Amino acid sequence: MRWLLKVELTRLRWRRAVVALVAACVLVPAVIFAATAWNTRPVSAAERQQVQQMIEAQAQDPYVVKEVQRCVARPHRYGVSQGADVRATCESRFVPTADGYYGRSPLRLDTEQHGSGIGVAIVLTVLLLIVGTTFVGHDWNSGSMSNQLLFDPRRARVWAAKGAVVLLAGLVVAGVVLAAYWTGLWALARHRGLEVPDGALSGAYRQALRATLLAGFAGLGGYALTMLFRSTVATLGILFAVAIAGPLLITLLGFPGHERLMPQNNYAAVLLDGIDYYQEPTACLGGDCGAVRRHLDPVDGAGYFGALLLVVAVPSVLSFRRRDVP
Repeated sequence: MRWLLKVELTRLRWRRAVVALVAACVLVPAVIFAATAWNTRPVSAAERQQVQQMIEAQAQDPYVVKEVQRCVARPHRYGVSQGADVRATCESRFVPTADGYYGRSPLRLDTEQHGSGIGVAIVLTVLLLIVGTTFVGHDWNSGSMSNQLLFDPRRARVWAAKGAVVLLAGLVVAGVVLAAYWTGLWALARHRGLEVPDGALSGAYRQALRATLLAGFAGLGGYALTMLFRSTVATLGILFAVAIAGPLLITLLGFPGHERLMPQNNYAAVLLDGIDYYQEPTACLGGDCGAVRRHLDPVDGAGYFGALLLVVAVPSVLSFRRRDVP
């Protein structure tokens, strides 16, 4: 088994499409990192001066001056409470603040876990899924699968070796990229002198671990589906149809609890360590017909994707063992 794993790993490394996809797994998160760093950059002295000039010009606008005077004269009409600094309160109502002009917030690791971190995880999941289907799809398209079985006719063993290599490669690539991404954001925050909230870095690494597992097993799922249909194009077409039509069909059917079966909800539950969603009630009790709040645990989300993987992997193995190989 060891030599078979080495052979499959070598074949994976020398597949040019796989190399290009792995490069994209590095480059796309790097672009997201650069965009995040730029969008959260500190405000420069020149920007502060420019914004201050804009605020002063806005404060001198005749319309703003008139509205401030009316507010000072009749504060109760503008919702200004008694005992407050009337002029300061009225000016804050009509004169914009600097924060409104800057349009960006400082870098926070806990905020990025619900922002750019999700984007990086989705990119890795999609790319590694394509890695899994591309790797074995070439074997079927080129007809080399039959040649490989001449050297080792034990088909279940061959299936397992290929799947193990795809899974291992996906876990390594996703783990390294995500660890580098979050470490880079932490180093950037420290370089800018920002305080990192307690537990933010450990929470980011835990999210990276969950995202690594999602991406790695997505690659395995793509591989299993391609071994079943024996075509990269067919696999990608089916995945695209399921990703678009599946949630739409589930929504249109509208059966009770359909929100639990939405792929995006389960993905978010695993990635974000649980989510809350709202479910329409089946009956109104006491006139209360509002949506019911539900919680989806990461274990439930993992079980959802695990069941999908089994549904694909079992027929894939059985088909590979029994069907003729051209």
